[in-house]
Amino acid sequence: MRDLLRGVFANDYDVATNATPDQVRTVFGHRRTLAVGESFGVIIVLGPKGSGHSVEVATFREEGEYTDGRHPGRVSFCTPEEDAQRRDFTINGMFYDPLTQTVHDFVGGEEDLRQGIVRAIGDPRHRMTEDKLRMLRAVRFVASLGFRLEDSTAEAIREMAPQVTVVSAERIAQELRKMLSNSNRARAMRLCDDLGLLSYILPEVGELTAGQQQLLEQLSTIRFETAFAALSRHVPVAQARKKGEIPAGTVNAACARLKLSNDETGQILWLRTHFGKLAALPEQPISALKRLAVHPLWVELLELERSIAKVEESDQSSFEWIERQLAAIPPEELDPPALLNGSDLIQQGYKSGPQFKDWLSSVRDAQLNGDLHTTADALEFVKQLASVQEPS
Repeated sequence: MRDLLRGVFANDYDVATNATPDQVRTVFGHRRTLAVGESFGVIIVLGPKGSGHSVEVATFREEGEYTDGRHPGRVSFCTPEEDAQRRDFTINGMFYDPLTQTVHDFVGGEEDLRQGIVRAIGDPRHRMTEDKLRMLRAVRFVASLGFRLEDSTAEAIREMAPQVTVVSAERIAQELRKMLSNSNRARAMRLCDDLGLLSYILPEVGELTAGQQQLLEQLSTIRFETAFAALSRHVPVAQARKKGEIPAGTVNAACARLKLSNDETGQILWLRTHFGKLAALPEQPISALKRLAVHPLWVELLELERSIAKVEESDQSSFEWIERQLAAIPPEELDPPALLNGSDLIQQGYKSGPQFKDWLSSVRDAQLNGDLHTTADALEFVKQLASVQEPS
């Protein structure tokens, strides 16, 4: 309803009805419905086979006291007016009747939408107590919509900010993903900091500095991992250790606590460990540039480094050098097929071991630098490397 009134295309739709869960399943059939939240009056209706689409259908309901900061102790079915009173913010508490094409607003959502206000329905402390994640949702709506946070709602969040830690790491991470992948990420993080939330959801970052905010504003990326790397720019990265040993106060610890996926963590750590390396590329062999330029995150790293340079008003000549070099390198020379692999070395009679990695890396560098062109050249080069390591 909120997006419809704003004239914005909605990515998903939630349906509210006076039909009971059993009636919803009878209408659509058990094969096309999932009773994932039947006890809370929610049924998932599946779209056409293979479409991957589904719609959440919820029966109008009122809820009892929340005992765990997320789930109500009881649920009973009710009228639309009563249902609206349990929702989080006024701009999310409106209903649209597609049959009569009318808006039903029992909470003042239309007026708040016109004025650009995010306001909790009823007592804001009560709303936040029901589900502490609503504190972060309020921030996300304010930032992404370009609205302002109503004073009493802001006061309640500021007062209850320490309690956000009762929310599961997965739910906090999901809100962070939505905030940081939005173009208004800088405003979201500033609001989190002003309301006292940031130090609890990301204690490694602590307070948001002016430089961090400017960096987030500079970024044009929509990728969560890149924005997270920028936000945690001054947080140390731990060196690889035994499994389970993650030093506190590190980017690694933040990723682990938020239970980010291995892929997300890997991307964030790669970006962070390569911060500051582009400025030194003009003084290094061309292989260093080629190795970085073929990495899947190269474009993201380049944008991060450029953004940092703009914020700090530092020398950008290295970026001009990088552009000239990449423009002059033929595509087939940027990432040519490797001249050797481990099997080739074994066939030559070398015993497999940790030295293989070093030898193959040296061969690759020499190839990218234009010093080796054939497999025969590469094998002769390895022979020289091996002879150096042989005991005298």
